[in-house]
Amino acid sequence: MRVSITLLGRFGVSVDGRPVPAADWRRDRAAALVKLLAITPAHRLHREQLMEAFWPELDAEAAGANLRKAVHFARRTLGAHELITLGNDVVALAPEAELSLDIEQFEAATRAALKSRDAAAFERAADLYPGQLLPDDIYVDWLDTPRTLLQQRNTELLRAGGLWQRLIAHDPTDEQAQCALMQRALDAGNRVEAIRQFNQLRDNLHAELGVGPSAAAIALYEQALALSSAEQPDPSDRIRASLAWGLVHLQSGEFDRASEIARDTRNQALAANLAREVGQASALLGLSANMQQRWPELFRSEFIEWVRARPTFVRHVFDGHLCLSEFCLCSAHGHAGIAAQSRELLAVATEADSVAGRGLANLLLGEVALFSGELDAAEALLEDAEDQLLEAGAVAGRVLALERLAEIALERGQKWRANRLILRGLGEAEATWLSPHLNMRMQALAVRAAPSREKAAEAILAGDRLLTTGACQPCSMALRTASVIALVEAGQLQEVDRRLADAERIAGMWHGGPWAAALWEARGVQRRAQGHEVRALAAFDEAASRYAELGRPRDAARCLARMGTGANAA
Repeated sequence: MRVSITLLGRFGVSVDGRPVPAADWRRDRAAALVKLLAITPAHRLHREQLMEAFWPELDAEAAGANLRKAVHFARRTLGAHELITLGNDVVALAPEAELSLDIEQFEAATRAALKSRDAAAFERAADLYPGQLLPDDIYVDWLDTPRTLLQQRNTELLRAGGLWQRLIAHDPTDEQAQCALMQRALDAGNRVEAIRQFNQLRDNLHAELGVGPSAAAIALYEQALALSSAEQPDPSDRIRASLAWGLVHLQSGEFDRASEIARDTRNQALAANLAREVGQASALLGLSANMQQRWPELFRSEFIEWVRARPTFVRHVFDGHLCLSEFCLCSAHGHAGIAAQSRELLAVATEADSVAGRGLANLLLGEVALFSGELDAAEALLEDAEDQLLEAGAVAGRVLALERLAEIALERGQKWRANRLILRGLGEAEATWLSPHLNMRMQALAVRAAPSREKAAEAILAGDRLLTTGACQPCSMALRTASVIALVEAGQLQEVDRRLADAERIAGMWHGGPWAAALWEARGVQRRAQGHEVRALAAFDEAASRYAELGRPRDAARCLARMGTGANAA
């Protein structure tokens, strides 16, 4: 019997040339059993090792029963009893079959290429690594080490073979590869290609988040711009170089210099009518101000100045401030001050007859009302904001309004309406450069609004694919905590600890917002599922207290309800 298993880039099994349909792996533990045995060098493990990997929270009797079920369903899915054997307390995968695994083929080809140093051998080996190990299982702990080792092996292979394009395909943020390709283009006199490579690197590093190219990459980029050519550089090229240098100063702690570059660059972008670059320069300015703890004052003055002087660009300036505005809004202890400032901004926008300004002010007022638990008032304000932002062409602001309206629908138990709003928001988000941020926010709601555990699992998987290198950490928090709660409620406890650890690390870096409260709530859900009721109650109580401090009564009431104290205590 011949068994072929694919683990790189996807999971697939074929027996005697017959592919096992993906839908047949309905039992997660059956698939996990085959995967774990496949990545184990001898393809065999003691039953206690498997029980510890899959059911560490269960006693030996319960874990043993689960293991027997997993073996049974794995055999049935593979279509042959002898492909999973259990004897002398050892479980083995296809011990008497001809077993072929893509990871072993890749490793053998890599060793041969590194030994021969032949270009064709490097290409052949690289062809055998179409993607990381089991990408749909990124939060499974026992895959961490083999996945990392295979990624490192692939990187070693590609660097040794000078296969820079392939390396970028697997890691778009690899600066050594991008710089090598830029240098190659410069050596060939191809400034256009060097510029394209820099822009690709810059976009993949999500420069608008405060993570930009290195000084070495920028220097190569400026060499490309300086090359004499009949074709004059596009104005956006020099503006991008300026923004990149501003990020270097920001990362070095030179906030005043970064702010100066941001203002100069924004003026250049305005002169060139480059809307996205106006937003990105505004983001750099906002990040610098936030590092100096003066962002609220900057935002107020920016809003008033732009509504009055350059209303056409108001939406682009706000795009640059979007993440920080949401971060600071959610961090407020009580919302009276923000509401007062938002009413002031609404008055300024009304006086200036700025539709975009009114829409943004109403959006902020609607969010304040939502957080304060005033759902009817919030809905009216957010619907007005959506209409005004649609008229003004302010896509990012409109998606935020749809996000908050979907939250209101969820608060009212209207999952069907929330899902309609989520689909609209996801569709709109693709029209803006902020789509990586907005998609994560909407996907968090998709997890919460899922009508079944199967749909929740699909939404979580789609969300995991958004959590790439450089993903906006503040915007990812709601997705991370929503995924944790959904997984616990589905009984998938083994995937929770890693997710919570990642979320807690981010919350520690970005102090403020409702995240500490959300993390306590998620921990409470986890502790209850683990049977630690006293610890669960303490976590829910802590979450309720923190939500109350932030002026979010409905969130606090939900945590109290989880404690079983009901509406009276709320």
